[in-house]
Amino acid sequence: MNNPGRALVLGGKTGLLGQALTTVLTDENWTVFAPGREDLSLFDPEEIASFVDKNEISHIFNTVAYTKVDQAEDERNLAYELNKKLPTLLGNIAREKDIYLIHYSTDFVFDGQKNTPYTTKDKTNPLSVYGQSKLEGEKSLLDNPWNKLIIIRTAWLFGPGRSNFVAKILDLAKNREALNVVHDQVGSPTYTLDLAKYSLELIKSAGHGLYHLTNSGQASWCELASEAIKCAGLHCRVNPITSSEYPQKAVRPPYSVLDCSKFTEITGIKPRSWIQALRDYIFRDS
Repeated sequence: MNNPGRALVLGGKTGLLGQALTTVLTDENWTVFAPGREDLSLFDPEEIASFVDKNEISHIFNTVAYTKVDQAEDERNLAYELNKKLPTLLGNIAREKDIYLIHYSTDFVFDGQKNTPYTTKDKTNPLSVYGQSKLEGEKSLLDNPWNKLIIIRTAWLFGPGRSNFVAKILDLAKNREALNVVHDQVGSPTYTLDLAKYSLELIKSAGHGLYHLTNSGQASWCELASEAIKCAGLHCRVNPITSSEYPQKAVRPPYSVLDCSKFTEITGIKPRSWIQALRDYIFRDS
């Protein structure tokens, strides 16, 4: 794509992924609008449509989601409002105006019973309200697709600008001799700045439909924590524990590594390893 686009990044003002997208798109000379919720009403279709027309938006990036996985078990309606109703509303606007919608989903749409990476063709079976609500958001878009719809499932985000698992671990490790971290959940750690860059490559390659997109490789939460502590040069022991030793309200998939080969086929890009990305993140913020 030779001409940079005009992007509306929902969640771009304060969100973990949204801020990364705003940074990357701006660096690529896109015109970027990242209104906060006080600036644009997310559930007013007329206000959003007017904003899109007024600012000649070519691409809507939706990074807004209800992501409090355990709380969602008690706040089902709120989870569905953000994770299903909002993408449905945005899809209707983008479809009608024939512009791009890039919507982000999650590895939690799977039940984790596989032991090889999940492809976009694998059967979904979410174990939590969060996972189910995100899946319903996907389905509402894919039930009436157009050739400028991109749905990206991703996982285990870390990056600058907002608290995340890695940042929390490093803060704790500065003041503790040891940490207990779950070792029987395995996934795909993903650096938000890489995810944003790869998302842009998908657009440049005229991608549409459903994709998996993470950094390459896999890790347990314990392995991710250990590598982060080592990279930061901290001296804190990490003890592996089981999920049953750290009970949480929502059930997590024990294995949710995502297969990104469909992304590689269309872009020619193989995502770099999460370990490389983690080092960039830690040294960038040090």
